[in-house]
Parts: sequence; C-alpha cells; structure tokens
Amino acid sequence: MGRRWVLLRRAGLAGAFVLVALAVGAGIVAASNVAVGLSEQSGETTVPTWLYLATGGGVVGASALMTMLVTDRDVIASFHDDTVAFPTTRLQTAGSLLLGTLGIAALVFIVVVGLVGPQLGNFSAAVLLTFVGGRALLTIVAYTIGSPWHALNPWRRIAVSLPNGYATYPAWLDSWPAVGTLLALIWLELLVPLSSSARALVAVVLAYSALTIGCAVVFSPETWFRRGDPISVWFRLYGAVAPIQRTDDGLEVRYPGSRLSDDDVVTDVSLVAFVLVLVWELIYSGFIVTVPGVRTVELFVALGIPPQIVYLGLLLAGFALFWTVYWLAAARTRERAGTHLSQRYLALRFAPPLLAIAAGYHFAHYIGFSISLWPSLVDTMVAPLNPPENPTQYVLTSWFGYVEIAGILVGHLLAVWISHTVSFELFPEKLQAIRSQYPFIVVMILFTIVSLYLVSAPAMEPVYVPG
Repeated sequence: MGRRWVLLRRAGLAGAFVLVALAVGAGIVAASNVAVGLSEQSGETTVPTWLYLATGGGVVGASALMTMLVTDRDVIASFHDDTVAFPTTRLQTAGSLLLGTLGIAALVFIVVVGLVGPQLGNFSAAVLLTFVGGRALLTIVAYTIGSPWHALNPWRRIAVSLPNGYATYPAWLDSWPAVGTLLALIWLELLVPLSSSARALVAVVLAYSALTIGCAVVFSPETWFRRGDPISVWFRLYGAVAPIQRTDDGLEVRYPGSRLSDDDVVTDVSLVAFVLVLVWELIYSGFIVTVPGVRTVELFVALGIPPQIVYLGLLLAGFALFWTVYWLAAARTRERAGTHLSQRYLALRFAPPLLAIAAGYHFAHYIGFSISLWPSLVDTMVAPLNPPENPTQYVLTSWFGYVEIAGILVGHLLAVWISHTVSFELFPEKLQAIRSQYPFIVVMILFTIVSLYLVSAPAMEPVYVPG
C-alpha cells in the first residue's frame, strides 16, 4: 500500500505542475499538420512568450527535483516490475489473422483509390487514411494503448508468404537503414505533394513497398522488420511507451512508460539515432512553418541554394545538433556519476526515456489534426470514389491548445521519471544516481522550451513546398 501511495502522490504532484503550466499559457499546434497540407489551424499564446517558455521549462525542472526525492529503491522498482499478464495465445492468433487481413486490404485500398479516386487531399480517402489513419491515429494508439503494427503490417504478411532468407543481414548495419530511410521520407514529404496528389502518394507507397518487401525477402522478414524497416521500428519504439505490451506468452499490462526502463528497448547506437530522429522530426516540421523557419529557408534560397537542398541541410544539421548534444550529455553523466560504465552504454540506457518526449510531441502535433479531420476520413471512406463535395471537418475549440500543451509536458514529466528509475538501476549509491540525471534533465528542459515555443508560434505555409 505504501509503494502505491508514493506513486500516486508522485503522479499528483506531476499533475499539479501540469495545471500550473496550463494556467499561464495556451496555443494550438500546427507543425506537421501544415507541412502535410491537410490542416491549417493555429493559435497564439495569451501571455508573454518568455513567461510561457520559462514556466514550461520550470515545470520539467521542478518535476525533476521532486522526482529526486523518491529514493526508495523498492518504490522505484515497483514501477518497473508491477505487471498483469494475460495469456492470450488463441486470441493473438485470431487477432493477428484479422489485423493482417485488414492491413493488406488497407494497402490495396490506398493504391486503388489513390489511382482512380479523387486527387485532392481533403477529398481522397487514400490520402486521409495514410495521414490521419496511419501517421496520426495509429501512432497515437501505439503509445497510449499498445502497438498493433506487428500484426497489421501488410508488407510483413506479403514477405512471409514468399521465399526468403537468401542472405545474412550484416551485423554492422544495425538499424541504420531505418534511420536513413526515415530521414529520406521526412525530406521527401517536402519535395513531393503527397497530401495534395493521391497519385504521388501511391507512387511513393509502391516504391516503399517494393523496397521493404525486397529487403525482407533477401534478409528474412523477421530480421528486416525488426531492424531495417523504418515504419516497423517506428511503431515498435512508440509502442514501448504504452501500458499494453506483447510478450511471448501473450499480453501484459504495465505502468505507462515502464517498459522504457528495460535494457532491451534500445540495444545499439543506431537505435539511439532513430530515437533522436523521432524527437527531431516533429520539432523540425514545426520549425519550418514558423516565422523564423520560413525566414531561414528564404535566406539560404536567396543565397542561391536550391530550396530542396536547404530543407535537407536543415534536417541533417538539426539531427547532427541533437546527436552532438545527446552524446555530450552522456559523457557529462559519466563524469558526474564517476562510473566505470561506458559513455556508449549510458547513451543506450538513457535514450528510451526520450521516447516519452517524442510521444508527447506527436500527441501535441496530431491530436487536434486527427479530431478535426476524422469526420472527413469517415465521409471519404464511405464513398471513396465519389466523396461529398464538402467533407465534414470539426473546428477545435479555443481551449484545445491546453490539451496539446499538456501532451508535451506529460511526455517530459514521464521522461524525467523514467530517467530517474534508470539511474537508480545503474548506480548503487543514491547521490551518484541523482547526480547522473542532471545533464539529461538540462537537455529535457531545453527540449521543453523549444517545443513550447513552436507550439505558441503562429504557423505559416512552408515556402517552396509543392501543395
């Protein structure tokens, strides 16, 4: 009872800090939603920006200080170890068959409707199913409930039915193909009108299908979809945040985020890079639709650099900055803790908490987008070849910005707590464990301030982007 009371008290304190932050600021996230060209809602904060950002950063910092007061290892361990298992072998088999069939049907639907149906994004069921159903809602389900992608993945279903395993996957590749392909897809979204031309979307889907099925056939589906396929790695890592986890024996229910303190979530440096891309791609897509982002792009284009190269340069430069800052934090953690553990090992163990931050960012970017366009998705799915002239869209209320801000802050607060549990698992002394957290907490505060700034900044159309 004592352990649960402490955990409940911690949750209450975190909730109180969130409410304090919500009391001083409100904004609407546009970010990726504008970048994909389907939704253009935006808002402004009602307080001075410096106060808004300082409060958000203060919430994370104060939460970290409060978290450090919890030093009872039994309480910390209970967060990680308390689980409820459900042996569901038969249910998993039936569910896998059902979801697998649904996944293949969705892939065929996107290709067929994208080729012969309406081409404008808001009227195309193919476009809306991809962005609203897949990129937004399915990802939200993955980190709030549990990831269904392992069973839903249509490319995996196709690959396992074909002869495969002709070559051994090079161990040195790790998940770098997934990292590179994800960065390429983020860049491609700015080069090709995927949200305004259904046929362009179909071309990319078919090219991606050929690539990932081909690699799965060569290296085996099990290996490729665990290590090389970016969408599978995307859902596997986001799914680690969720309370429902798939195990060899069935399903288990855990505290949200507790899976992130396991040492098998991020197992190599390439997965650290993938986690950083998940965080950076949402900040990047928010930056390029703000005034500073647009002005930066225009400045480099005025110097004679093609806009496509400018966007690629900003994408890679930002990722390189995140990469550098993260590894500096890992090095600083090693120094402050005075440990024999390597910088690489510390980087691997402290990377999973960033997935909670990525989930918070994703929620803030896409929850309003999903609610607004959900009725349009339903309208177009009912009549994909002849949708209504004006598909229904919901208009978000003025207070919805609080929900989006809460998503960012809750993600950061969860990340702080998970980092705390990891540090107490790694270091035997309490003071050593507490001191080891300082560098990563500083990084999280900086992430909070940047993300809240992007939330509060008025959105613009990204320049030189086909739409």
